[in-house]
Amino acid sequence: MLKSGDAYMLERESALAEGLDCVAAELRLVDPQDYVAFMRLELFGNIANIVNSSTELYFQPGTMKFGMSGEVDVRWGAPARVILDMEFDHQGVKAYFRLLLDADSAAVELTYLAFSQADSDPEANTQRLKEAIVAARHADGRRSSRIAALMSTQHKAVFEAL
Repeated sequence: MLKSGDAYMLERESALAEGLDCVAAELRLVDPQDYVAFMRLELFGNIANIVNSSTELYFQPGTMKFGMSGEVDVRWGAPARVILDMEFDHQGVKAYFRLLLDADSAAVELTYLAFSQADSDPEANTQRLKEAIVAARHADGRRSSRIAALMSTQHKAVFEAL
């Protein structure tokens, strides 16, 4: 059975989300109020610095960056949601997507994907995206993600103890 275009899109969004799990955890360490202030005051350079600091731990320089746009969803009685426009560029694969962050989770919404010399087989292009994400990561990224997970667990324990 052939996959639909939506199935490829979901698989590609999932690949980006998995590749960004540690970055999303880092970005959620920033108070949502800071994102609100920076967005409202159009201080996108401040957000770019935060994103660069978070991505440089896991990705090679210039492969993952903030797209200088985003939004925040802040309503009375509802948790804040930060939406960052992001760009991925490595090994001839360019992806433009939105990274959706809230208190407990993160999601990816792919808005544009381009391949230099794209294959006529969508499966091959999806595999190429996955390989580009892996290749863009630092070799010690797994170690860094374990450290981030441990730090997150320790932070929770400290806050629960207070």
